[in-house]
Amino acid sequence: MNTTYVRGTVNGARVHVLTTDRFKTDSIAVYIGFPLRPETVTPTALTPFVLRRGTTLHPDMKSLREKLDDLYGAGFGFDLFKRGHYQIAQFRMDVIRSRFASESRHLLAEAIAYLGQLITRPALENGVFREHYVEAEKKTLEKRLESVINDKARYAAERCVEEMYRGEPYALSPLGKREDLASIDASSLYAHYLRWLEEAMIDIYIVGETSADEASRLVEEHFRWNRPGCGAYIAVEPSAGRNGGVHEVTERMDVSQGKLHLGYRTPVTYGSPDYPAALMFNGIFGAYPHSKLFLNVREKASLAYYAHSRLDGHIGMMSVQSGIDPRNYERALGIIQDQIDAMKRGDFSDLEWNQTRAMIANQLRETGDSPFQLISFDFNNVLSGSERTPERLIDELMRANREDVMRVAGGVTLDTVYFLRGFEEGAAK
Repeated sequence: MNTTYVRGTVNGARVHVLTTDRFKTDSIAVYIGFPLRPETVTPTALTPFVLRRGTTLHPDMKSLREKLDDLYGAGFGFDLFKRGHYQIAQFRMDVIRSRFASESRHLLAEAIAYLGQLITRPALENGVFREHYVEAEKKTLEKRLESVINDKARYAAERCVEEMYRGEPYALSPLGKREDLASIDASSLYAHYLRWLEEAMIDIYIVGETSADEASRLVEEHFRWNRPGCGAYIAVEPSAGRNGGVHEVTERMDVSQGKLHLGYRTPVTYGSPDYPAALMFNGIFGAYPHSKLFLNVREKASLAYYAHSRLDGHIGMMSVQSGIDPRNYERALGIIQDQIDAMKRGDFSDLEWNQTRAMIANQLRETGDSPFQLISFDFNNVLSGSERTPERLIDELMRANREDVMRVAGGVTLDTVYFLRGFEEGAAK
């Protein structure tokens, strides 16, 4: 299918339009990226929660839901995540194409108006956010932060990153800090919101049965804000890591299963020529059920309840996440590192190679089955300054060879070992 976006700038935001009749819905995604900073990470996280409460036209959630129902059950959602040194809020919406509606309406135009209102025309009280909305959403965000602690695998993953990148922006959680919530009120949050809209990088994606001219006109009409320009993301240059060897952290909580998480640094990022080889490295090493981690740590040695790896191409990090019996800590750590060493020697079979390449290629082909996956893939290009399509990345993947993967493996270095364990062996709580 055609994956060529028509791009332009409207009201200080980048607009990306993909014209296609492949899907039965038209899809919109708005990405608002702001630098990860300790002093702004919490109000930035809180802002989307408050924005979803109401607009000047639809001042409460009941009215907003009724409008979505009126749009033939249109879908709306938002998310918070981090990429590199940026905290990103994504607002997304999909609505059936107008030709499938039972009445003559421009549903895409109404959906763009809905999102534009939600982001740029929030419900106010005395010129600032409504206080009871802010207080209610502070509690919502606090519960979201608490849920991370209750999910021990996720907690361990975030703690490993926090320890590995201590003192760097990437150490911060995109959900902010619980201890900062008490000091935020309606007035201070609204002041931050205005600054956020003015200074953030904003990318608006529209995928569906429309033209670039029409989409740009609708964005200009419904996204009205005071912005001096677009700004640009600065891709992260991976740091060399700490001096003084591997950083080891052990933490005790009331858990029955130990969580062993390892953080590795790699000089390869999303925009690097070696990125396809890094995908192959991660796939053979630990991303799939046929990978070395799963087969050797879990299946053969029976040392882990689960074991897998994840590559973050926007920061230059590969993480290993595993659940183990604490008594197997040393053996599990040793066998995990053995798999890294095997990758550096090129000790992987043609079967491992072919299975991994097929898995990655299939995942990339499936990108075209979902408008939001297509949007997410292209937004990675915006973040990294690269110009890849799924088809081009598949082609690069097919041209990667064993020596490329060994070269990538040679640059992978263990930085941090984080171990979350229980109060076993009579240790005092």
